[in-house]
Amino acid sequence: MLLPIAREKAELIEVVRITDPIRHFGSEDLTGDEVALWGAPRTDQILALIGDLPDSELHRCFSPGWGIRVHGADGLLFQLAFCFSCHGVRLWGPGVPDQQKGLHGFDPDSAPARELLQQFRDAGSAGSG
Repeated sequence: MLLPIAREKAELIEVVRITDPIRHFGSEDLTGDEVALWGAPRTDQILALIGDLPDSELHRCFSPGWGIRVHGADGLLFQLAFCFSCHGVRLWGPGVPDQQKGLHGFDPDSAPARELLQQFRDAGSAGSG
């Protein structure tokens, strides 16, 4: 998946367990339960996984369960909301050029996607204990 150039400024990732997935199709903010904060070097590792996500055809549901807010030194860079059912990820935020904003397809069965989902699940489990 092609990430915006703002990814080069990334310093912190907030992991969000989305509690109201329907609202994330067009909302301005990513909401849900914040389950983890990831700094360097994990930020780079996670963004590399996302960058390695292969394209796939979108399905219809877009009911995301996980999301991230990516921050730089000056604040929010971009947000991603992932639906592992419909193969969709929504990308938006102040550091995203207009032509990159919106829904993109990814292969949820690929190795990078499975690893990313496991990272999200591990973060959610650690936060719930």
